[in-house]
Amino acid sequence: MATQTHERGQLVDELLERIGATVGDKAKVSTVFGDPVERDDVTVIPVARARFGFGGGGGSGEREGQSGSGGGGGGAAYVSPVGYIEVRGEGAEFRRIQSPFDLVAFVAAGSIALLAIKRLLD
Repeated sequence: MATQTHERGQLVDELLERIGATVGDKAKVSTVFGDPVERDDVTVIPVARARFGFGGGGGSGEREGQSGSGGGGGGAAYVSPVGYIEVRGEGAEFRRIQSPFDLVAFVAAGSIALLAIKRLLD
């Protein structure tokens, strides 16, 4: 039983290492900063926000006189554009890309702040 548990533990470790390596291969600077584009003495470098995560696990048990074991794992990546860096002869400047969600978040934060102030004043 101890040998089986050890083997399963090794399988789970190997699985997590493979998932981590795969996700890690995607977590590169080029994922967040795209390839620069040059036109008319201006260089534009796209910028994105990247999120990566992974997990896995395994287990074993007995049911109705039969034993079994299993394991699994997975990973995910989410990349969204946030802006670009504009490079000119006189310097560089980050320019944020506005989205409708920015306005929603601003209105929600403002509403919460107003409610908090109202409660403090009551």
